Amino acid sequence: MPSSLRIALLTSALFALPGTAFAGPDDDGDKAADQQSQIVVTGIVQSSQSATGLALSPRETPQSITIIDQARIQDFQLTNINDLLDQTVGINVERVETDRTYYNSRGFDIASFQVDGIGLPVAYGIQYGDLDTALFDRVEAIRGANALMTGVGNPSATINYVRKRPTDSFQAKGSVQAGSWNRWRAEADVSVPVTDSFAVRAIYAHENRDSHLAYNHVNRNVAGLIASWKVTPQLTATAGYSRQENDARGVLWGALPLTYGDGSRIPYARSATPAAPWTFWDTTDQRAFGELAYDLGSGWQAKGVVTYANNQQTAKLLYAFGTPDKATGLGIRGQVGFYPSETDEYLGDVTASGPLTLFGRAHQLAFGVSRGRQDNRQWQGAGNSLIAYPAVPNLATGGIADPGTGPVTLEANGRIDVTRVYGAAHLNLTDQLKAVVGAGATWLEAGGISYGADLYRKNGRVSPYAGFTYDLTSNVSFYASYTSIFNPQDESDVRGRRLAPITGTSIEGGLKSEWFGGRLYATASLFRARQKNLATVAGQFGPGDPGKLGSNYYVGVDTTARGFELELGGRVTDNWSISGGYTGLEIEDAAGAPARVFLPTKSLKLATTYAVPDLRDLKLGAQLRWQNRVRSPDFSVTQDEYAVLDLMASIRLVDHVRAAINLRNVTDSTYLGSLMWGQAFYAAPRSVLGSITFSY
Repeated sequence: MPSSLRIALLTSALFALPGTAFAGPDDDGDKAADQQSQIVVTGIVQSSQSATGLALSPRETPQSITIIDQARIQDFQLTNINDLLDQTVGINVERVETDRTYYNSRGFDIASFQVDGIGLPVAYGIQYGDLDTALFDRVEAIRGANALMTGVGNPSATINYVRKRPTDSFQAKGSVQAGSWNRWRAEADVSVPVTDSFAVRAIYAHENRDSHLAYNHVNRNVAGLIASWKVTPQLTATAGYSRQENDARGVLWGALPLTYGDGSRIPYARSATPAAPWTFWDTTDQRAFGELAYDLGSGWQAKGVVTYANNQQTAKLLYAFGTPDKATGLGIRGQVGFYPSETDEYLGDVTASGPLTLFGRAHQLAFGVSRGRQDNRQWQGAGNSLIAYPAVPNLATGGIADPGTGPVTLEANGRIDVTRVYGAAHLNLTDQLKAVVGAGATWLEAGGISYGADLYRKNGRVSPYAGFTYDLTSNVSFYASYTSIFNPQDESDVRGRRLAPITGTSIEGGLKSEWFGGRLYATASLFRARQKNLATVAGQFGPGDPGKLGSNYYVGVDTTARGFELELGGRVTDNWSISGGYTGLEIEDAAGAPARVFLPTKSLKLATTYAVPDLRDLKLGAQLRWQNRVRSPDFSVTQDEYAVLDLMASIRLVDHVRAAINLRNVTDSTYLGSLMWGQAFYAAPRSVLGSITFSY
């Protein structure tokens, strides 16, 4: 039996066991109903609009959805988005550098990141710095193409960050953490209903830490303020502002060259880095929004949102390259660069949704119009001279002198304008059969110059969406969905020319089920996506090339991804929660050969917690992630399969005060963070984090 099939069957059996063993018919029905009404389910929510713009439960939505809620964030101290998405089923986190991260799902890069369902596609799908989770109530990952809500049909995933909002009653929470590598963190979250119609919520977090990597240090401050005013019984106004400052020292630009000139691996220590103490990468993210929501009556709602976002970066970076001689260890050189940049985003979004009765049955409709603009400016100060590194593997000597940089010049000044219109309907065709149909129309225009390349492009496309669910039983539904793919690309070829948009199709189908009164949610799905002209890394720009030094250039490759997913989320009993899933994947080019070999084709993610109320609310938990072997794009380096196990425990000290301890990478697994670029650095070894939390 193939190993992947054995793992799938074992995972299915694991998912099936808890329901049989712990939730039998002997439970008292009235007592169970009372308990269920108080349960907050980890992994799912009652409804989500992220996939279709319609308020549908996960079972009603003809796509795969994973939701990491506040309980999971707090239990496992997922204080940054990279750690959170690491634990999300079907999502891979590619840590190519300390302060630049890529994400992918189902074989393709994720470029759609939203806040409360609103956002422009992120250029290159890159997250700069560590995005803190303090501002968010939960994070939703909608896997597969999402043409309705993003305007493009990239069949990877859409990540939606759902803000914390003011609450109807007073709530206050504060925590202090301390852990390995001189890490400490303080966090406060207070929501105050000032009057019956006006409420305010304030959030602050500060984190300061070193790293397992030599020289690396991060200082982060996060602040958010949001106010909600019920102007009339029908009209609610909400406004907010957030700011995150992420200042990092000893940062990576690129990573460690991994092989000697003869092709053999360089035996680095896990703390090894080609950085220097004087390198830095400072980012400041600011976001302000205003929202008006109006109850039109008869179940109809209208909402308008205006958002402004600003990202500023200042970085002095050191890029290492070369294949050293094995006998001497010499041969790695370095290039310095100074790179300030600033990005402004302006977004406006108007939506309306509500019920409609037709042919004696109730249906739902949703419509939306949005307009967005992104302006980006990048400056460069080239290094005055190349650096010769000490012999490998001992790069971290601290003695590399800063050669300085030349005059700072504006190298990129670009803009993107996106207009989007969409409509969707949830059709209640029969008591068992429901359909979701709709279409999103997107018009994109870009212009400007980037390192000598003309950024002009103008694209437009209508992407249809169709899906349905059919209730096979009261607990189990079959579902399927289809959408076309249209994805304008930011990537450039070796001559600095922008690649043409991706086109293709995406289909998905499977089973969704709910058990124990909706407390436990399980899915099994099959998917396939075909993309034409997908940007694939072909090399890196060097000195004198028509692109930013050290950045990638690409070629368009026709690619097919197909696979399956098994997922489970919720509570087996009142005290036992479980969530996770298994993904099996194949990625091929037009000739049928393996493509994007740096991505895992098999991955397993599981998390569970168990509470013992009689022992001062003791809670124990574990989360596990495993992936199979991957290779660098040129097949020169292999990362064997690995598993990472985290453990947690928390207990109530006195009323309102709780202590917790988190152990990460308990088995001290050694692995590289990503082979996406051929260079890499080692992930963190075993660590410990303790915390004290006050809540009221």
